[in-house]
Amino acid sequence: MSLRIRGEQGPVSVPARQPVGVWLRESSTGLAVLAVAIGAGAGLGAVVFRWLITTFTHLFSGHADYSAAGGDPHPWFPSLGPWFLLIVPVLAGLIYGPLVHKFAPEARGHGVPEVMYAVAERGGRIPAQVTVVKALASALTIGAGGSVGREGPIVQIGSALGSTFGRWFRLPEGRLRVLVACGAAGGIAATFNAPMAGPFFAMELILRNFAVESFGAVVLSSVTASVVGRAVFGDVAFLTLPPFTLRNPIEYLLFVVLGVVVGACGVLFTKVLYWIEDACDWLWRGPEWLRPAVGGIVLGGLLLLLPEMYGVGYPVLQNAVEGKYVFGFLLLLLVGKIVATSLTIGIGGSGGVFAPSLFVGAMGGTAFGIAVHAWLPSMTASPGVYGLIGMGAAFAGAARAPITAVIILFELTGQYTIILPLMTAIVVATLTSKALLGEDTIYTLKLRRRGVTIDKKPETRRLAGTTVTEVLEPLPQPLSADTELRPAARALALSGHGILPVVGKDGQYCGCVTARAVAESLTDERDETVGSLAELPPLVTEESNLTDALDALTQASGTGLPVLDKETGNLTGWITHQAILATLHPAMAAR
Repeated sequence: MSLRIRGEQGPVSVPARQPVGVWLRESSTGLAVLAVAIGAGAGLGAVVFRWLITTFTHLFSGHADYSAAGGDPHPWFPSLGPWFLLIVPVLAGLIYGPLVHKFAPEARGHGVPEVMYAVAERGGRIPAQVTVVKALASALTIGAGGSVGREGPIVQIGSALGSTFGRWFRLPEGRLRVLVACGAAGGIAATFNAPMAGPFFAMELILRNFAVESFGAVVLSSVTASVVGRAVFGDVAFLTLPPFTLRNPIEYLLFVVLGVVVGACGVLFTKVLYWIEDACDWLWRGPEWLRPAVGGIVLGGLLLLLPEMYGVGYPVLQNAVEGKYVFGFLLLLLVGKIVATSLTIGIGGSGGVFAPSLFVGAMGGTAFGIAVHAWLPSMTASPGVYGLIGMGAAFAGAARAPITAVIILFELTGQYTIILPLMTAIVVATLTSKALLGEDTIYTLKLRRRGVTIDKKPETRRLAGTTVTEVLEPLPQPLSADTELRPAARALALSGHGILPVVGKDGQYCGCVTARAVAESLTDERDETVGSLAELPPLVTEESNLTDALDALTQASGTGLPVLDKETGNLTGWITHQAILATLHPAMAAR
């Protein structure tokens, strides 16, 4: 159907309505409709995925969750006793090993880095078959005893679904990335009954920004997936725990210490994970499809010694927080989980690291709580409080996602009384992690080992290998600290930079003065000199790379910044936006 209107050249036909594809691709309403559809799909995917895990766990162990069974025999093969644990990881590996190798190699390991890579480097494009392969491989891995979580798989499953929807409607890359994040948020929300945590997980870890349109779509997807999940699983907190309270404000100092200790445990988990993965790569010389089955023998031996490591292990985590384990056994479980998870992923298993990081934090936090409660029994809360807070601190230490850690722990536990100490410990754990591990996290380290740095756009990565010295420009005439405002205003206008360095009587660098600061002072008719208006912009030295220099220039109130000698602090030159951009686009240098 079309409308006919009369123009200068005669009647013209105009479509009466937008095609559906164009509406979905370009309008905010279309994006919202897709977000709801993806949320519903991710919710159903989470339901199916959890059913697969339960089914395979029953099949391979004969129990709903073998981690709480304590080494019992398989009810179908009682004559084997607990020795069946040596067999089931091998059988599962013989199934999912060839499946992953042939159809979706990216389904191996923990899935969140693969989604981050797809968003940062591939415009959000994820092969459609990843949805099915990841679900089957991860369910087989966990059901047969692999000590991994289900959040990584469901994030990858939901993200692949979002990517498939987006490519089906031929969405541009910007919107395709948003739909990938919608799938990730929906998967987290439905799996853990955490409608608030899903969006923050997707925005903080997957998209790595909080744009308004993106956030709205991700929230819609999360809410829809939560409705689907609650319709099947019910509206209950993921972990059922008794209420916990604090006893004394002095405990906040202990939570700071807890943040340092458990944050360091998160870093240890990250390092051991990749150490063991490297060791498995070095030792294995056979075909990749056979690696999970052969490695399953070693995993089975570990499960035989410590059956609490079977699967995700939420019953064991809950027992620990409820105070059912002693100090030494908690430490054993902590070390055991780090090794078991690392081994599961190292041999080619498929599963997430979120749940294991919660497990590590719960064991470390509860052990810390037992120690301080024995030392200060009348002033400290029950050890379980420290275990709950340790869960968030360990995830923050491993993933460096403090907002997600706070929100998801609150939703998983339903414990509002721990929110202030939780925030304290998580911030400290995040700072501890950054001090010990630099910019890497348990997710980004997997990508950096491939040579991918997702925090930097491809064109700016070239700047990281170039130092400021290579594009240094002559230093503009500095202003003396006792220069009056009117002469300073003329000098700033002539410079064209909007900012100039300021030096003292001894010639030492005092900072910079901006045209804006001088103009405001002249308007207020204040009797000042530029020395009183000087401020210290971000430091740029001759050894700085151009990426850091560009970040500093972005923060500055002008088009240039002084460059200093790192040893003496003396001014050596000037760096500008144009000089850096000419490095990216040499044609600009001739302008």
